[in-house]
Amino acid sequence: MTRVPTNSADPSGSAGRAGVPAAGGRADDRDPAVLLADSDDPRQPNGANGANGANGAVTRTVGAAQQATGFAPPDHGTVQPASGTGVVEPTGPVERLMSYVIRKLAWSRLSNPKVAVSVSGLGLLLGMLVGALAPDAETLQLRLPLSYYLPKLFNLPAHATAGMHDIIAAAMLYSGDILACLGLAGMLWAHSQGWRPDPRKLLLVSTGIVAIMVCLTPIGSSDTASYAAYGRIASLGYNPYSSSALGLGILNPAHSKTATYLSVIGYQWKHQPSVYGPVATWLQTLAAWLGGASVEHTIWALMIINGLVFLGVGVFLLKTSDDPVRATLFWTANPVLILELVGGGHFDTLVAAAAIGAIQVSRRMRGVRGDLLVGLLIGIGFGIKISMALVAIGLAWPLLMRREWARLARITLVALATTALEFSFYGVGALKPMFGGSQWVTLPSPLWFVQLFGLHLGYTKADLAPYISVIWLIAMFVVAWLVYQRISADQPREVVAPFALTYAWIVVAPWMFAWYTALPWVCLTQVPRNRMTRWLAIVTVVLALWHSSGGWVPPGRV
Repeated sequence: MTRVPTNSADPSGSAGRAGVPAAGGRADDRDPAVLLADSDDPRQPNGANGANGANGAVTRTVGAAQQATGFAPPDHGTVQPASGTGVVEPTGPVERLMSYVIRKLAWSRLSNPKVAVSVSGLGLLLGMLVGALAPDAETLQLRLPLSYYLPKLFNLPAHATAGMHDIIAAAMLYSGDILACLGLAGMLWAHSQGWRPDPRKLLLVSTGIVAIMVCLTPIGSSDTASYAAYGRIASLGYNPYSSSALGLGILNPAHSKTATYLSVIGYQWKHQPSVYGPVATWLQTLAAWLGGASVEHTIWALMIINGLVFLGVGVFLLKTSDDPVRATLFWTANPVLILELVGGGHFDTLVAAAAIGAIQVSRRMRGVRGDLLVGLLIGIGFGIKISMALVAIGLAWPLLMRREWARLARITLVALATTALEFSFYGVGALKPMFGGSQWVTLPSPLWFVQLFGLHLGYTKADLAPYISVIWLIAMFVVAWLVYQRISADQPREVVAPFALTYAWIVVAPWMFAWYTALPWVCLTQVPRNRMTRWLAIVTVVLALWHSSGGWVPPGRV
């Protein structure tokens, strides 16, 4: 709801113009409809409907009486503008329905901070229990330290910890994902209504959770087993970009130690050379060197590295964000990300670290030194996963629009030089598996239906691959442009453009998982007003529910 202040010294603390912080937080963040519904009209530079200053300032605040009673403002599917202006309708029936649902939930008990935090904690607890009771259908077939000792500590019978029933394990993890999403939404709604927790305390609590989770068996994916296998291959002197775990075990019987690694790798990855960059391979090799012949120790080392980076990003956001509370809620205290990134041990955390580093440096450091550092971070990110290219394009876009050719040239040259140096250790052949992985197609990508239609017409997957590659790139840029237009023009383009591209990527790419959303989430921490939060949360939880396994082949597999 919008309200026009009648007095610049409003006792409720609301500001006399849009975007000025009110009591308990930003004026634009006060109404739940602003944060997760219709907050950012692209036709208005400040995300408000109506002019500012002498033309009639508009603030989006919640009346003190409404906050006290807990009733939402009247909702008729419209945003009420300042007097004398027209009514702005939502963009369509989906927007109206979602806005209605959000407004109802935003004023429910779920938006109570204690309730929201409790729901988040319950979701995390369910996910941690799945890892603690490993092995089961949702985890790797091994036990990390706490997964080994916790069942013994509580005197659980053997049948409760070995081969936990598939349905029970899936129900626990899926319930955890849903509760984590609801808890996140509740915390954001509470924040929009004035809840301003101490971000340092949130970071401290998250640190304790992460410390426990990295000692539990990874959940929801077998990726950490693949990381361990690639590291083991490299530590044995082989090239992980030309050797698969299965091939190494067959061709080199003398290295029978690899068999223990092979036994926990997901089906899809037993035959697949590494699709990660050299920086990722070096970290995997370090973990394998620390773990030696023990795949459990190697995976534990990988989990610890990943957890430290996750917390490091949280500290960085706390120090550099314009709104540390919002940034902390979106990253460090985000229960969905904790389950997906930390619980699963995914290296997408590392890509997000390089991405937010490059974004913040590009925003805050001008001059040659800043450009060199941005280029270096982009090169390092690309050395982890190819998805960093999206952030690089997103950072280049505003430079192109502003015609800052010198800056663009410096950043590009340093990024290319860093990338070339990294790949020089393995050769150009290391790029082939990385680009090859981008051609896989699986549900829930809409391109899976395109592929299915082509197969019915008699084409093979190899025939369709070039066309699908072109289609999804075009679709990604179209969706990115639409998202870009939905976020008001006064927001920093160095953040909006990378977010738009990474969000479009997770929507239309042929191969997508929940942990890939680390990039759009970390970008979104720096956008104070937007209507994309709800869509990103929904996409994340849908992907989490769709592709949650301990290495089983996902539905609609390649």
